[in-house]
Amino acid sequence: MSRDASVPAREDFAGVVARLAAAQKRRAPGSPAYSIYVNRPVGRRFAAAAYLAGLTPNAVTAISAAFTFAAIAVIALVPPTPLVGVGIGLLLMTGYALDAADGQLARLRGGGSPAGEWLDHVVDAAKLSTLHLAVLVGWFRFVDLPSPALLLVPLGFAIVAAVLFFAMILNDFLRRRDGGTRARTEGGGIRSLLVLPTDYGVLCIAFLAFGAPIVFVPLYGLLFAANAAYAVLALPKWFREMTRIAP
Repeated sequence: MSRDASVPAREDFAGVVARLAAAQKRRAPGSPAYSIYVNRPVGRRFAAAAYLAGLTPNAVTAISAAFTFAAIAVIALVPPTPLVGVGIGLLLMTGYALDAADGQLARLRGGGSPAGEWLDHVVDAAKLSTLHLAVLVGWFRFVDLPSPALLLVPLGFAIVAAVLFFAMILNDFLRRRDGGTRARTEGGGIRSLLVLPTDYGVLCIAFLAFGAPIVFVPLYGLLFAANAAYAVLALPKWFREMTRIAP
């Protein structure tokens, strides 16, 4: 029996992925390499699966949050072992890929909503702070650190992550209000590699080693130092950009 031509054919997974790739928003110049070349393509496939399953972008945001906050709870509550560390890393990486999927799904469905964007940003803000505070709790409870002063590292990381996230969100808001005429144009492939230590995806990968403190503690400290240095350089630059935006 032939199919009724008036009934649209159901898209397959590959077709949806192709449509998502065509509708992909332009990447910001110099964006971190992992987020662009790994996380976004993986998120595209999650978005295609969610689209075929009939999920909404807000539902995908909620699923992303479930993976991420499950990992954060394990960091704070479960003694670290190599297997636990791998589980934490995989949960965080999956949550991050799903975080990339909700916006792509919204564009595929015709555009997002202010409520959806608000929810996405609030979840991101919560995870960035609580992730590092969970490290502080986990280290205090389970890890024999060389010095108690190292407990200040996750505390400092939480502050740096929150400030950078808020600054970047505010940058986007003020640039859009200005008509987008002063958006960033500098940077490219090399810059994408240079800023890899500031990529949240790289932090997620680092948590694969959480169960081996002899590896994770110095690695986490290096990522904190890189993010703090980036903040010291980026925040004055962004402020100068804002002074050029008309009031």
